[in-house]
Amino acid sequence: MSTIHIRPLAAAPALIETLAGLLVEVVAQGGSVGFMHPLASSDARDFWERALQAAADGQRIVFGAFEGDQLVATVSLMLDCPPNQPHRAEIAKMMTLPRCRGRGIAAALLQAAEAAAVARGKTLLVLDTASEGGAAGLYAKHGFTLAGEIPDYALKPQGGLTGTLLYWKRIGA
Repeated sequence: MSTIHIRPLAAAPALIETLAGLLVEVVAQGGSVGFMHPLASSDARDFWERALQAAADGQRIVFGAFEGDQLVATVSLMLDCPPNQPHRAEIAKMMTLPRCRGRGIAAALLQAAEAAAVARGKTLLVLDTASEGGAAGLYAKHGFTLAGEIPDYALKPQGGLTGTLLYWKRIGA
């Protein structure tokens, strides 16, 4: 595996195009990240523009994993929780290019997001992943505890229902 570099992302037109391409490809390959196939590039760009604006506003951190100068994966750490939940953050939108999966990139992104959460005083991480085709094994391997499953939670990108698995992990102090 080539060296992977992980860093927080900030809005730039070329980066938004690259992120949009990643999102479209992940959805086309069945990734359950909140969108249906076929996903228009303009809708993917709109999503990333809003996500990166939320990052600029301190509501989330969007991490990118780069192989050389190519973006190959991303994950978001959602920080904007209700006032009674200042101690937690959420892992969301974990996406890796299909050709780059199984190489430890998602694990490195997960570790970066967890470190950022700890640095911000968070003590609990939560996430959900599709019951079918999701990353349950990754999350279990990295210490997340399965809280349960909600059946028929969302449509899969090409149609049909899938459940979602809810996970949590205590972090920091």
